[in-house]
Amino acid sequence: MKALAINKRAKYDYDILETFEAGLILKGHEVKSIKTGHISLKGAYIVIKNNEAFLINANIPSFQPKNMPEGYDPDRTKKLLLHKQEIKSLIGKSKEGGLTLVPIKVYTKKSKIKLEFGIGKGRKKIDKREVIKKRETKREIERKLKEK
Repeated sequence: MKALAINKRAKYDYDILETFEAGLILKGHEVKSIKTGHISLKGAYIVIKNNEAFLINANIPSFQPKNMPEGYDPDRTKKLLLHKQEIKSLIGKSKEGGLTLVPIKVYTKKSKIKLEFGIGKGRKKIDKREVIKKRETKREIERKLKEK
C-alpha cells in the first residue's frame, strides 16, 4: 500500500469518527497522473446523490500538459465505488448533525487506486488549539527523555 496523496488538513479540521475505503472511477490519463503523485485533496469533499457517492473538488492535473485531452477538466466529479449497504449507512450517518464525509488519502492497493475517507465532525478553533498544545507537550517530553 503506497500513499499517493494525503489530506493533512482533514485530521486537523475534523475529528474522524470512522473510516471507509472506496474505489474511484477514473480515466486513463488521470490514473497515470495520480500514480506519479499529481493529485490534490485540498478542499475536496464527498457527496451522496441518488444513492451514489461522488468525490468533488479533487484536483488531478493533466499527465502531460502539452498533450492534454480536449475538454479536460482537472476538477471533474469522480464517482466512488461502494456497496449499497455502505452507501445506506453513510446516508444515515451523514444526516446526523455536523457530520461530513472527508477524503483522507489516496493510495494504491494491488495496482488499484483507492480512496480512504472518513466521517468527520468539524472542530472549532478552540479544539484545534488544544490539539496543537497536546502535540507540542508530547514532543517536549520525548525530547527530554532522549536527552537522559
